[in-house]
Amino acid sequence: MAQQSVDQHNKAERKEELVEKLVHVNRVAKTVKGGRTMSFAAVVVVGDQKGRVGFGSGKAAEVPEAITKATNEAKRNMVRIPLREGRTLHHDVSGHFGAGKVYLRTAPAGTGVIAGGPMRAVFEVLGVQDVVAKSVGSNNPYNMIKATFNALESINSPRMVAAKRGKKVGDIVARRENSNSKSVAEEV
Repeated sequence: MAQQSVDQHNKAERKEELVEKLVHVNRVAKTVKGGRTMSFAAVVVVGDQKGRVGFGSGKAAEVPEAITKATNEAKRNMVRIPLREGRTLHHDVSGHFGAGKVYLRTAPAGTGVIAGGPMRAVFEVLGVQDVVAKSVGSNNPYNMIKATFNALESINSPRMVAAKRGKKVGDIVARRENSNSKSVAEEV
């Protein structure tokens, strides 16, 4: 019995760690026989600021209910994203969804989050501290978030690449550092 209550307490603590950000609320009017019925659609991004993030959308007659639905969906749809040094992406990547395209670039320490609107919310709850992002095409928040997730899910950490190739992480990281030093030497 004591172990069960401790587990429930730990689950409650984990859920409290999550950071929720409301990205967009939209008022939707549906025309019916008796007139118009108003409802609200909300988009929420949830993350633990340690590499886990999810998004969800909810629709209801009242704004708080829509936000609650969106938050619950976001918690169910969380994914883990590998981060370099816990502050930036491992490599530059692009993603798209519909007409929305996003380009995400790694950045040196101290750069901060240079991104607009919905992408900024995703990076803040993900825990990324240094990134440069650009959105091209659609500025619809739904498409921008889905394009951002498309890009983030295509990120490979050196550990993942090493596992695919059957090599050690050191071989892959050393190769990347050697190619960077060669390009610097060529420039000089």
